[in-house]
Amino acid sequence: MISTREEVTQMILAAKVSKGIQWKQVADAIGLSKEWTTAGCLGQMTFNKQQAETVGEIFGLSDEAIAWLQVVPYKGSLPSAVPTDPLIYRWYEVVSVYGSTIKELIHEEFGDGIMSAIDFSMDIQREENPNGDRVNVVLSGKFLPYKSY
Repeated sequence: MISTREEVTQMILAAKVSKGIQWKQVADAIGLSKEWTTAGCLGQMTFNKQQAETVGEIFGLSDEAIAWLQVVPYKGSLPSAVPTDPLIYRWYEVVSVYGSTIKELIHEEFGDGIMSAIDFSMDIQREENPNGDRVNVVLSGKFLPYKSY
């Protein structure tokens, strides 16, 4: 019996390693971006029935695990306030160093509001560079202005 969505995430990760599956393969099979699909497989998004069944086939999941993929998850995957994983910590560092700059420039361009992480997309690509390949990340979120009432 499965008691948490995190257990299903661990099943997926174990099958990914044992079967040599790439996230892009899973994304192509369900017809969505590798970024959203990976977030879903890691327990941060909800799959519909068809998507969950496809993910289940790829990773060899039980019907119970497939059902868990369709449950709205508790979002937020970091185990601590300040992440300890070096790659995730560098993102934390980017926000710590550039967060006020990002906020200032968004407010100057759009006004008082936020960038949605719901109406949102992300694209991660390798950018070849003779001095060492670069990680190119594009985040695109709908601007949501605060309203007066």
